[in-house]
Amino acid sequence: MNLEKGPEKYSERTYRLDRVFALAQELGNPQNSFKTVHVAGSKGKGSTSALIANAIQALGYKTGLYTSPHVRDYRERFTLCGKFFDEDILVRVGNELQRKTCNYTFEGMKPTAFELFTMYAFMLFKESGCEWAVIETGMGGRLDATNIITPQASVITPIELEHTRILGDTIEKIAFEKSKIIKPNVPVFISRQHPQAMEVLVSEAKSCRSPVHSLGGEVRKLESVCRPGFEEVDLELDGGYSEKLHLSMMGDAQAGNCALALMVLRQLGLYREGVTEKALEQTTLPGHFQRIEKLGRVFYIDGAHTKLSMELLMKSWVQLFGPSGGTCIFGCVADKNHTEMENLIINTFDRIAVSRPGTFKESDPEALFAEMQELAKNNFRDCSGYRTCCSDSKKTVVLKTEPQDAVRWAVENTKENEPVLVCGSFYLAGDIMEVLCH
Repeated sequence: MNLEKGPEKYSERTYRLDRVFALAQELGNPQNSFKTVHVAGSKGKGSTSALIANAIQALGYKTGLYTSPHVRDYRERFTLCGKFFDEDILVRVGNELQRKTCNYTFEGMKPTAFELFTMYAFMLFKESGCEWAVIETGMGGRLDATNIITPQASVITPIELEHTRILGDTIEKIAFEKSKIIKPNVPVFISRQHPQAMEVLVSEAKSCRSPVHSLGGEVRKLESVCRPGFEEVDLELDGGYSEKLHLSMMGDAQAGNCALALMVLRQLGLYREGVTEKALEQTTLPGHFQRIEKLGRVFYIDGAHTKLSMELLMKSWVQLFGPSGGTCIFGCVADKNHTEMENLIINTFDRIAVSRPGTFKESDPEALFAEMQELAKNNFRDCSGYRTCCSDSKKTVVLKTEPQDAVRWAVENTKENEPVLVCGSFYLAGDIMEVLCH
């Protein structure tokens, strides 16, 4: 498998919104039973969705949260702000979905797994009486199964090169796909973006006559420091809002996610002083700089899988533990910008185990291992401004395809007082967490 394959055609057969609309109609259009916030982007959309949902729930509204992928349990995808639905409603709604779709086809095509997950979430939210739901796109936006909703707000987190074989091989092409969650006259909230991505997003918003609120234009101050156990965020917004927050979700990226969430909540009239801040501080999400103490070691599990998210993760890691080497378990799927992530990891860690990020998506850990070996031989110096490797530093890169072997190697080669980072894929995060917990 060649990691540098070119873009493949965005399959109009696989991704069909008309099929999703028809399926929703068959199920009684459950997505119209509650108000929604729609979130797209390359990175941070899960965290931003969770922050918004938790803050809305704190005001007394029953609030659903739909995210993907899951880390360990499918039920993570459709929750009441992170709380699993009771077994009885899961079974009852699941049986109804199965009964209505077992023989259902649209132009000879059966629904995809993601379309069924999405409908299941909408049905659960309707059946449980949700007043609000925060909906994260699965991939892209234009033809994403979630894009049948008309939300109260469209939210777009940072856009990077990702899923290039499906979404396109330039920032502009990917931004175009994400921009299509913007609906006419619905306010859109945009995180800091590459200028080319911002141009596409603003153009789409103008064509839809949708008010634009940008993080770069409305945030006066945004600083964060990763502390043991929390992320310290100091922010100021237009209108005189100023606050210091201690977020449970650690990592430099969470500062921007929190600021974006606050912009949405304030503009939609869903902000209450003190209550909102407490809800944001208490929000957590599996696989987001999650600390697990097992086997006599401390593991930090993070799903960072893009260049920007990895840069921010490395920055936070060095703030916490200093530029002292350490151990990392890394793996990523084939359509990610793997080389730039490898450079960042090589510059920060002295011991690296390359592992397989699950089997759900295509990957080639052997090819990643070969590339990282070559990078390690070059004794890279700092390319990101926060870590300098000594010219004589020795890097150890091993291939441990099976997650349990990677964990065993990390434990054997890491001192008791040294942490281990797992990153590169939510699929890898889930597999490592399964090993650690069982």
